[in-house]
Amino acid sequence: MSGLRVVPIRRHGRELLHVCGTDGSDLAWYDRDDARVSLLHADRREDVLTALGPFLTGPVTVGPPPVPGPAELARLALHPDDDLAPNRPGEALLVALDRDPGRPGPRLRPDPRRRALAAEQATGAVLDGLDGAGWRALHSLPLPGGDRLHHLLIGPGGLYALHVLPARRQRVHIADPLVNLGRGEPRPLLRRVRADADRAAHALTAEVRPVLVLVDPAAVALTAEPRGLRVLTGGELAGLARLGGTLKPADVEALHALARDRGTWAGL
Repeated sequence: MSGLRVVPIRRHGRELLHVCGTDGSDLAWYDRDDARVSLLHADRREDVLTALGPFLTGPVTVGPPPVPGPAELARLALHPDDDLAPNRPGEALLVALDRDPGRPGPRLRPDPRRRALAAEQATGAVLDGLDGAGWRALHSLPLPGGDRLHHLLIGPGGLYALHVLPARRQRVHIADPLVNLGRGEPRPLLRRVRADADRAAHALTAEVRPVLVLVDPAAVALTAEPRGLRVLTGGELAGLARLGGTLKPADVEALHALARDRGTWAGL
């Protein structure tokens, strides 16, 4: 038994069967109308087909998710309220601070929102600088329930969902899924980082890799390499530009067009 679950979903007006792992991660979608199984992880092909066996009614095409076509590209002509491309790094924090700047005073601790904003702005500046290498970055993408994706990076090396953790002058210890910052209590932050990437993959029907970005840590200690997740410092971000061989330029632009549409994220 593969242990995988098959769940019916509705995505972009189509009825799909969603295949997920025992940990809830997205593995594949089956579109009955197109007779197509879209795999996010090629190494799970046999497990996915076994799980879908009772639902398959004939020959199917099996492969990576199809790249969005002309219909998705038409989304470039979006109403300004629905176009997320102009979002600045830390857009949601900028809006929150504008509405409620807090009460400054020498006895009050610094507002953690300002540290988070500075970290997202620093990360966003690096990601925007990768544009010349064929990458596209989107920032502060709103998700249902009040959550948001800090950054989404799309380029020749694939898609990456980045979660930013301000760690200025603090030691960071990571024991998957726990992240311990300085003297604070360990938090299962890697679960959220993976969940954000899974939600992005669900919205875009494409594999999205999770990344935790540590901004200005004093030191980083990993108990073991986290499963399927990159941990990068701000100084290592630019190295993503060296990755390639996954998406063609047309694929990058098509996925960017889909991701910048607010409606893409509304149904998660």
